[in-house]
Amino acid sequence: MSDPRTGTRARALLATVVLCALPFYLDAFWLRVGLFAMAAAVGAVGLGLLTGSAGQLSLGHAFFLAVGAYGYVWLAGEPGPGLPPALALVLAVLLAGAAGGLFSPVAGRVRGIYLGVATLALVFLGHHVLLTADSVTGGFNGRSVPPLTLGGFGFTADDPELAVLGVPFGAEERLWYLGLALLAVTCWTARGILRGRPGRALLALRDSETAAAVMGVHLAGYRSAAFVVSSMYAGLAGVLLALAFRRVVPDYFALALSVDYLAMIVIGGLGSVAGAVAGAVFVTALPLLMTRYADHLPLVAAPGTAGGPVGPTEAARYLYGAAIVLILLFAPDGLRGLARRARARPRRRPATTPPADPAPDQAARVKEHTP
Repeated sequence: MSDPRTGTRARALLATVVLCALPFYLDAFWLRVGLFAMAAAVGAVGLGLLTGSAGQLSLGHAFFLAVGAYGYVWLAGEPGPGLPPALALVLAVLLAGAAGGLFSPVAGRVRGIYLGVATLALVFLGHHVLLTADSVTGGFNGRSVPPLTLGGFGFTADDPELAVLGVPFGAEERLWYLGLALLAVTCWTARGILRGRPGRALLALRDSETAAAVMGVHLAGYRSAAFVVSSMYAGLAGVLLALAFRRVVPDYFALALSVDYLAMIVIGGLGSVAGAVAGAVFVTALPLLMTRYADHLPLVAAPGTAGGPVGPTEAARYLYGAAIVLILLFAPDGLRGLARRARARPRRRPATTPPADPAPDQAARVKEHTP
């Protein structure tokens, strides 16, 4: 029998080759969709560790994305320290982790809906700070995002001009490979956590706190650690989103963004890294696609017009809201579970003919020897 890991590695290699080749064939719109999806996937993987693996409900994910995004903008820009962008990226992720660490004592002692309400307060508090701290955040109008440079190579359209195999590489093409690298590191580290001792402790904590405590799991410690790690993933996602948007505004980091991330991990499958990525792609790409093709969709108004009852963003929310209901009813393990069952479905075996009845003379001889 073939090793199932060989098939998994082959599929991963094929997906990597395809993703690396896409910038040579796609236009800027599709590359931007991919960038937003990859940034969302990084944050969704972090929330999946917290909610899907540790069983901790969080409605404050948007706050930590804002910390990462605005942390990078302030650290790398003016006014601000004006640090090298690569250093500012790392410090922004650490800043989001530090914000999660400040809240971790609450996360370590509160669980369930109570933690959800507590983290909900972070979103409203953070949004108020973003609007009022004009010197740091730029207030309502936000701030432009300093371009990222690594070793003299800039992730902008003309810094320096670059063409690969005759294809000009602008900002979207360059950021595409940066997003792929960050997403790969995110998935690799998250899988390492889940497959190691911390992952087993988090799953035990999610399934039964009593059993986990009996096995020696430090409940408050692992809850706090999961919250900090999830916050750092969210900070990295915030930095990548800021680079993709090129401008950050406070209204983007509102409660609706936290709800979107919960939808991602539920649709993709709780506790699954691949499921979180699939859910992030679905939830992120759907409104963008509906906005682009609104003219061809019934009952959907194009942006800036009144040609339908709902706009594309609202229609997309209705659709993935319906998807959540269907997932909870018919596939609680999400898209990841559906894909796993589709691969494991046994092949149909060829029909076999039933054995023929014994010959008449053989049946007669048996009857003769029967007392």
